[in-house]
Amino acid sequence: MAAPAASLEKRGINMKEVVEIIAKALVDHPEDVVVDEKQEDRMTLIELHVASDDMGKVIGKRGRIAKAIRTVAKAAGTRENKKVKVDIN
Repeated sequence: MAAPAASLEKRGINMKEVVEIIAKALVDHPEDVVVDEKQEDRMTLIELHVASDDMGKVIGKRGRIAKAIRTVAKAAGTRENKKVKVDIN
């Protein structure tokens, strides 16, 4: 049986980098992707900024891609016992 996967932090990857990697893979202008991370009380706020013409690619039809990005970030946060919120601007 395989050993359990190491946490993202042990691998040197944090939630901000996870969101950044996903966003840059989706957009036409990856150089315009900016991800800010802020600590608020017991929550981590991740703000994703993309070029205006890439906004639709990050949000997706009916918000499915945005929801998936938020789900992945929340899962990464859960592994580190942190509550995560992702805002897309």
